[in-house]
Amino acid sequence: MNRNPTWMFAALTTLLGCVSGTASATPLDYDLIIRNGRVLDGAGNPWVRADIAIKDGRIARIGWVKGRGAREIDAMERYVSPGFIDMMDQSGAILLKHGSAENKLRMGVTTVIAGEGGTPVPAADIPAYFEQLESRGIGVNFGTYYQAQQARSLAMGDGDGAPTSAQLDIMRAEVAKAMRAGVFGISTALIYAPSSFEQAPELIELAKVAGRCNGFYATHMRDESADLMTALREAIRIGTESGTRVEIFHLKAAFAPGWGKLMPAAVAEIEAARAHGVDIAADLYPYTAGGTGLSVTIPNWVFAQGYAAGFERLKNPELRARAKRDVAAGSQPGWSNLVKASGGWDHIVLVNAANPKSARFEHRSIADIAHELHRDPVDVAWDLAAEAFPKRATALFFMMSEADIETALKQRWTSIGSDAGAAEKPGSVDTLGLPHPRSYGTFPRIIAEYVKKRSVLSLEDAIRKMTSWPATRMGLADRGVIREGLWADLTIFDLERIKDASTWESPTAAPEGIDYVIVNGKVAIDNGNRTSLNAGRVLRHACEAP
Repeated sequence: MNRNPTWMFAALTTLLGCVSGTASATPLDYDLIIRNGRVLDGAGNPWVRADIAIKDGRIARIGWVKGRGAREIDAMERYVSPGFIDMMDQSGAILLKHGSAENKLRMGVTTVIAGEGGTPVPAADIPAYFEQLESRGIGVNFGTYYQAQQARSLAMGDGDGAPTSAQLDIMRAEVAKAMRAGVFGISTALIYAPSSFEQAPELIELAKVAGRCNGFYATHMRDESADLMTALREAIRIGTESGTRVEIFHLKAAFAPGWGKLMPAAVAEIEAARAHGVDIAADLYPYTAGGTGLSVTIPNWVFAQGYAAGFERLKNPELRARAKRDVAAGSQPGWSNLVKASGGWDHIVLVNAANPKSARFEHRSIADIAHELHRDPVDVAWDLAAEAFPKRATALFFMMSEADIETALKQRWTSIGSDAGAAEKPGSVDTLGLPHPRSYGTFPRIIAEYVKKRSVLSLEDAIRKMTSWPATRMGLADRGVIREGLWADLTIFDLERIKDASTWESPTAAPEGIDYVIVNGKVAIDNGNRTSLNAGRVLRHACEAP
């Protein structure tokens, strides 16, 4: 036997080289593995310690994963949950221009359902719109409703009045086009003109079209204040008579004299409707102030001939005096008086004048501005709205109580919706031009405030409200829970650190404690930083009806 040491060393080196080469050529088992996480499945179950392996965008294995991943993340005792689902999003237009949706992703949101204001294109153009979103790239999964007013405006303009039979046929046809294109149903925003001119009979007819596709009637109700119960019963009637599922947008009892009474009554009404077979549920955001345009303080009848004509009409002293009397008197038929609901002009804060001339008044109440100018606050608010048109001067309306928010959150059928859009760039206001902390804080606030601080919800139920329940509600069978074979939309957060940093004073501050967000298997937030990956998909509701 040859015992030459030089020969033996050379042979051993050759052998090790072969082994090393074989190992490096072995294909990796998974694209991504998350190890050592406290996995919350989203269905309301307690967490379990597990690894999660991802392959081709989907969850391939849960448990003890022995293989290797091209990328591995050590969750280090952090919680791993399904990605959060925003049930009331406003990003339909901005994602065409800026698909990043960084403020949504930083909240742990991986899927959004938009469309309170409808689609940014007519019904016939929705297929092309969806294709554009996908080809340009979007950071989150995106689904939308089509607004009933879009069909109505096409058939009869934006004025008041009931549609003729022929006009209603046009409206039905538009809704059918939208449903076939993949929208999730029709939406309304009945508190605002011109949508406020839509009446229940025509909405029932349009909801029937959505219902044939198992779609929704999703509504910002006609009133969320003193006449909340009347508005809620209208929504239930539309669902009952059309046979269509009903989603109540941002459920609230926005009327200080009714705090502690209206919300329990609304909950009881919804429970009774569900007991009678109406498929109705609601979403909400966890803040005591709503935010919208100052024009909402103008009685809707002023805009009976359209918005532009309405601002012209307000220049007439007699008409303005009449409208001001209506504000002083309280809510009127077809109009919700948010001045009264807020308890007066000192609880309405201008946050975006949408006009450089008046920017100095931002972050002050209308009452305070009026005091400085020695003017009637009604005139101040309406002039600010008119000067901004066709843009919107926006304000915060402090109308809700924390106790009522807690009551709504405790219901098993409520989910979470931010009522906010994607921001064009980090740290900027959302596409609505409304500096409200819900744009950056809604979802982490649910955990930080209502799980950790107030103990209103358990962590498991809070996650269920933001994941499996909305996914089930919307028919997203392949998302919303952590299960093998489903799309890998995941959020990894530190329960000790998670916090909504956005406030009324600093509404665009990014949250803390959400370290990784994964969309369809791709890492979108990586150790707190936004990556360049836009892995979102358009979610199309299936419609097989003619």
